[in-house]
Amino acid sequence: MKKAAQQLDFTNTQLAFQAKSNNQLRKAFWLFRMIGIPWLNAIGPKMLSWSLKAGLPVKGIVKKTLFEVFCGGESLEETAKTSQYLFQFNVRTILDYSVEGNRNEAGFDETANEIVDTLLHGGGHEEVAFSACKITGFAKIVLLEKIQRLLQEGKTVEEELGEAELAAFERVRGRIDEICKTAVAQKTPVFIDAEESWMQDTIDMLAEEMMEKYNGENAWVATTVQMYRWDRLDYLKGLIQKSKAKGYQLGVKVVRGAYLEKETDRAEEMGYKNPMQPGKEATDRDFDAALRLCIENIDHVHICAGTHNEKSSLLLTELMKEKGLPNDHSHILFAQLLGMSDHISFNLGHAGYNAAKYLPYGPVKAVMPYLIRRANENTSVAGQSSRELQLLRTEFRRRRKEK
Repeated sequence: MKKAAQQLDFTNTQLAFQAKSNNQLRKAFWLFRMIGIPWLNAIGPKMLSWSLKAGLPVKGIVKKTLFEVFCGGESLEETAKTSQYLFQFNVRTILDYSVEGNRNEAGFDETANEIVDTLLHGGGHEEVAFSACKITGFAKIVLLEKIQRLLQEGKTVEEELGEAELAAFERVRGRIDEICKTAVAQKTPVFIDAEESWMQDTIDMLAEEMMEKYNGENAWVATTVQMYRWDRLDYLKGLIQKSKAKGYQLGVKVVRGAYLEKETDRAEEMGYKNPMQPGKEATDRDFDAALRLCIENIDHVHICAGTHNEKSSLLLTELMKEKGLPNDHSHILFAQLLGMSDHISFNLGHAGYNAAKYLPYGPVKAVMPYLIRRANENTSVAGQSSRELQLLRTEFRRRRKEK
């Protein structure tokens, strides 16, 4: 049930942390303090991974700390409780089965089937806005890389791949097709997440195939565009033109990006042009330009702004006002990660905008690579930990005064 629209104010920590108890606030505070310590963030994840692999009794500690703050649960049943609780505050969820590391066909099928299950679950629950999937969760990375090289060389994939490789790729295509077909049947859209640049062309190809096949008059399938790449704004412009020409609605999640250091290091090591923007200003410029472009084409584009940036979030609300769009316009969604930027998510939800939290889930040990990556990303985003800590301190002071 939608709440009446209210004035938007990202400094309102009472609304930002209304879903957290004092104990949960303290837990988040100490986690962000630890994540903000460079040396601890550098060695902590490695020690944690080693401890879990060695069978040391640390699972309980992880589940009560990192996992509790940043994950929705170990199963769909556990995430349902989190989703329903968030929905009380007009914040929906994006279900993300975040298990990584299944590198065989049986594991790939298991991951794809679990993603299908998230869509089957979402179809009956208003609180679920989207499901999400990473194609590397059910495909061999070396295969995706090889196909990209063939595409860049202008070669035909079907003619150049060996029989076994072609069969493997058809299984990948079959998995993503089943996921997208289920999204349509359940009327729960699915994001195809972006990944590293050296396999992204293959992912783009599959995402475009699925959007053309399944979107029609509704964007049940959405691709992801990472604006920290200097070529992505032009790619987005081309996507809009292509989807219009082919007559299907475009679904797109616009993000800044998650693999900056990895991309830069690889480009330097292998001697090719760095696909990353020259700096944060260029990334911010292209991200905001992407928002403008999508709003200009909002009758045709369904956009999710996946950002922890206050200025970009406010810009999108201003663009909506300029175009006379309602706060809850069905083509526009704001999204942040669970456990981060609550001042954006909950204040947007309170003001009547479509807000959602990415809700990763899966067994603790299997989700650890995801959690470690999130911790690393947190330190790479300038001021993220300190901003979270400042907001938490403000709310602590407010609650003390209220007593």
